Amino acid sequence: MNSIIIITVTDYLLVSSILFSIGILGMVVGRKNIISFLMSLELLLLSISINFIAFSAHLNDLLGQITVLFILSVAAAEAAIGLAILVIYYRNKGTIEVDHISSLRG
Repeated sequence: MNSIIIITVTDYLLVSSILFSIGILGMVVGRKNIISFLMSLELLLLSISINFIAFSAHLNDLLGQITVLFILSVAAAEAAIGLAILVIYYRNKGTIEVDHISSLRG
């Protein structure tokens, strides 16, 4: 009764495409809220990372996994800096809607 479950590259690609679709949908639907926009961007980066890891494991090459480390580092920095900017903007203006933020030109 011991069954071994084998996860193939196709399974990883399916999960990655679902995450990518949710991220794109979140960007389209949540255009008004900048926090949901940033969360959708994080989903896109994670789905791309899953692709890199799946193909890296399939090809027995570490380059994809090293690239994922850089992607996750950039994503963490983007989230930290983006949220810090949003907190400061909210304290000054009282709102974080995208329509009001787009008026910042200078």
